[in-house]
Amino acid sequence: MQSPLPLLALAGAALLSTSLAEAQTTAPRERVKRGEYLAAIMDCGGCHTPGVFLGKPDMARKFAGSEVGFKIPGLGTFFPPNLTPDRETGLGAWSEQDIIKAVRTGVRPDGRMLAPAMPYSSYGKLNDADALALASYFKSLPPVRHAPPVLSGPTETPKGPFLTVVAP
Repeated sequence: MQSPLPLLALAGAALLSTSLAEAQTTAPRERVKRGEYLAAIMDCGGCHTPGVFLGKPDMARKFAGSEVGFKIPGLGTFFPPNLTPDRETGLGAWSEQDIIKAVRTGVRPDGRMLAPAMPYSSYGKLNDADALALASYFKSLPPVRHAPPVLSGPTETPKGPFLTVVAP
């Protein structure tokens, strides 16, 4: 009869490697709490929560994107996107590094620039720890399936209500 030790050792090694992988991909609680704080003081929900611009924020869908956009003359109408980790309508397919790059530089993983209404030039000054905390927080949220209207070009009819941004 063969000893069960090799099989037990193999099972133990598999369990340990799975636990280590989960530990490395799960953000530490303190980092997520810091990200929650940063999202609050950066007022991410002020643009990215449905109903905010209508005076009725839908906190059950916090950070799920807005149905009210910003019309920027000469550029088009931009609708704040879904920041929850929903794979179809949000940031679910983005890595933490993708989120950090977009927040700091205004460049999405697909190479498209974010709307100028997004203050990425200011957020670009986030230190590495805070940028990671913010990204970890967004990845930790429950996914919310909500697709805000798609952006429209400067000569297209916007797909939803909008505010006009006028630069001096």
